[in-house]
Amino acid sequence: MSTAISALALPLGGIISASVSAQPAQKAQEKAASEGEKRFNLDLNKISLSGLSSGGFMATQFELAYSDWVSGVGIIAAGPYYCAQNSIQTALSQCVNQIKIPLDLGTLNAQAHKWNEQGKLPDLSNLKQHKVWLLSGTLDTKVLGQVNDALFEQYQQWVTPENIKYVQDKPFAHLFPTLNSGTKCDVSKTPFIGNCNYDAAGEMLNFISSELRPRSAQPQGKLLEIDQHLLGDEPASTLADTGYVYVPQACEQGEACTVHVSFHGCNQNAAAVGDDYATQTGLNNWADTNHMLVLYPQTKSSMMMPLNPQGCWDWWGYTGEDYANNQGQQIKAVKNIIHALVK
Repeated sequence: MSTAISALALPLGGIISASVSAQPAQKAQEKAASEGEKRFNLDLNKISLSGLSSGGFMATQFELAYSDWVSGVGIIAAGPYYCAQNSIQTALSQCVNQIKIPLDLGTLNAQAHKWNEQGKLPDLSNLKQHKVWLLSGTLDTKVLGQVNDALFEQYQQWVTPENIKYVQDKPFAHLFPTLNSGTKCDVSKTPFIGNCNYDAAGEMLNFISSELRPRSAQPQGKLLEIDQHLLGDEPASTLADTGYVYVPQACEQGEACTVHVSFHGCNQNAAAVGDDYATQTGLNNWADTNHMLVLYPQTKSSMMMPLNPQGCWDWWGYTGEDYANNQGQQIKAVKNIIHALVK
């Protein structure tokens, strides 16, 4: 294994919009129905996203790929869109904790505009009214504050200023902060969920969505396993066989629910931490009381090509050069899974 790849041993992480292609979704829905997968009354007009580190990078990529469909994101410890520029070497230098030259946002943004012209991204003006919540812990040595700052600066060029909140004064390591789950908050170690007396899930969701009901004390819904290869179809080849979806009682009973997708970080998929990311972040507590189904898609680790030993989401190009636009394999797979869950 190369030194560069080894260095990834950290977590670098219904109603359907007419602009979203329906054909793959219909195919996945038909497969889901034939195989007995559960489906729900989901409102897909607007969905929200979150992610830690590599999952944060993926959340931004998915947001831009479907900016006419996404309403907001909550991102913890990640850098700007297209930061790695299709290069693992760049990913592991200026995009995490070895910044040797300043990040060139002009180059990154130019790629976004190029893809828009090619039809691989919707109009970037769609981002203007999105809600964006960012968090960078002061004790994070894995993805430095300067990298998070660049993401904040990039969003300022796209999103209405009052729609962005950047939290950068909390003594958190590289992890997903919670009220009372996980490890010590000042140490970044598996499962990369921190007992910080801080409800990051609630902070982000309340900023993204207005008038949320208070969270449940304990999750009351069900965590279901889903067949990602079945629902995600051919683009899901770099995902694990099994993913998770948290279904509140209201959604289980057929009431209309929104969708939130949360992307784990590296070394944080089910093979590494079991269902911890899908059960311990606090997102499910808020989902319970707010008619929100939460999808936790899962990557798979691979020691063969495409090489991904730490189970990271693709934010540097291991699935192909279109990894950050709507032709990206993982982005298409997650979209297919979402649509396949719709009744």
